[in-house]
Parts: sequence; structure tokens; C-alpha cells
Amino acid sequence: MSLFFTRARRKPLPSHLDIVHGEATFRVAVKRMAKARRFTLRISAATRVVTLTMPLRSDFDLAADFAQRHGAWIAARLTKFDDDVPITPGSEIPFRGVHHKIIHREQIRGTVWIEQAQDLSSALVVAGSYDHAARRIRDFLKKEARIALDQAVERYTKILGIPARRIALKDTKSRWGSCSADGRLNFSWRLILAPPEILDYLAAHEVAHLKELNHSSRFWSIVASLYPDYEKAEAWLKRHGMALHRYR
Repeated sequence: MSLFFTRARRKPLPSHLDIVHGEATFRVAVKRMAKARRFTLRISAATRVVTLTMPLRSDFDLAADFAQRHGAWIAARLTKFDDDVPITPGSEIPFRGVHHKIIHREQIRGTVWIEQAQDLSSALVVAGSYDHAARRIRDFLKKEARIALDQAVERYTKILGIPARRIALKDTKSRWGSCSADGRLNFSWRLILAPPEILDYLAAHEVAHLKELNHSSRFWSIVASLYPDYEKAEAWLKRHGMALHRYR
């Protein structure tokens, strides 16, 4: 007589769960990670996606209970995203850490420039057709970010003696910069909205990765040699970085 044994198939992990708080229901994406050591909740400032990360072998019901207990936190964080600011005439946006009122002057030819009023307030002036104003402002911000990052990267690569293969600007959702194994650097153009020292720090951070492609103590030693106040810059990003995604 032959005996056959079959293993019971595990039910696939749900890709999401719905968290109810008050009269609202929030969809939460579920993600298992081998390196995770605890339950965490994150909300993307760019996409508004709520993600629950859980250890690979943890109990799903416990993870769901964790998310449900943080329903008020999810609601509060998502509410903060409701005050998005359009990058259009009439809005006020930060440029190099200083708030600028966007002013449209249709009757003047040109693109975009900075003006300072008698009361020392700053304005970002966009000329030409209103229909093209938003695009011209975004192009201006990206151009300024490119110039500033090119200069900062060149300065730090000369110190280390290691060139960057390429520098690209993106609207990254989860990180301000990155460095590939072949020496390509990527940065968020939104860094031009932050104070100059924050952009400068991110350039130093990614250039340091050209020499040490990790976050070891050796890497942070290189960062400290390039940008001694890196801890202050990191603290600013944690406190204010998410707000830079408000401007759309």
C-alpha cells in the first residue's frame, strides 16, 4: 500500500487591508520584508500610499491589529497632505529655503526670474502666456537645481578624487538622492526648494557613496570629512523634508 502526503498550502498574504477610523476607511498596502524586525507604517508624501511593513514570519493578525491601533495616526498624517500647493501664479513656494510669491506678468517677454520688493519680500516672476506659466516655473526650478547640484558634486568629487559618471534629476518619492554601483548620481529636483546647505549636504552624501557604497561607519566618516554638520542637515530633512512634496 502506498501512502501519499501533501503539505497544506499556506494562504497567500493579503496585499492590503482596510483600516477604519471614525467614518473613514483607509486602504493600507501590506509588505513582508526579511530584514524587518518590527511592524512599521509609512505614508508616501508623493503618492499618499500607506504601507504596513512586517517581518517575514510574523503573524498577519498581529500586524493588522497594529495598523488598526494606529488609525488615528494614519488619519492625522493624511490630513496634513490636504494642503498641497500648486506651483502656479498666486501661490507661495520656497526657493532655496526662502518663500517666494509667484507673480505672473503676461505683458512681458521672458521666462522666470527673481525679484525683491521694497519690504524685502521675494517674488518669483513668470512672464508670457498664463497657460505656460506652471511649466516655465517647474523648468526654472529644475534648471536651478541642476546648476547647484552640478557645482556641489564637482566640488566634493575633487576633494575625494573620484569623478561621478553622470548626474540626473528626478522627482523621487522615497529618497532625496542615490548612487549606483557604476558611479551614477540621482537627485530630487525638489532640493532646490530647501535651504542651500541641505542641497549641499545631499551632494556630499551621494558623492561619499562613490567611495563607500553603503552606510557603514567608514561611509559616515567620509561624509563628516566632506560636510561636518551632516547631522544637523539630516535632522532638517527628517523634520521638514516631507513638506517639500506639498508643492505640485
